[in-house]
Amino acid sequence: MTLLENLWYGNVDPHEAILTDSKRYKHLLSLMGRNRDELNETLTEKQSKSLEKYDEAVNEMHSLAEVEAFSYGFRLGVQLMIEAKDKILQS
Repeated sequence: MTLLENLWYGNVDPHEAILTDSKRYKHLLSLMGRNRDELNETLTEKQSKSLEKYDEAVNEMHSLAEVEAFSYGFRLGVQLMIEAKDKILQS
């Protein structure tokens, strides 16, 4: 299967491949979880619902940003390949 086919079928997940082995990422994720759990224990039910809605909005915003960053990176990569091809053909 080609790289494009793997990408299409969801077998390639660039951000997971990069971050899952990162000790710093794992540490920050753990720290965020602990702090969020600690905060959530002190909130009223109404505050907890507000925090949940906030989390949902932040997650949606991050998803949109990741899509845009991936799209930009892909376009940039294609442009670099085209420029490199043109340079090779001019040689």
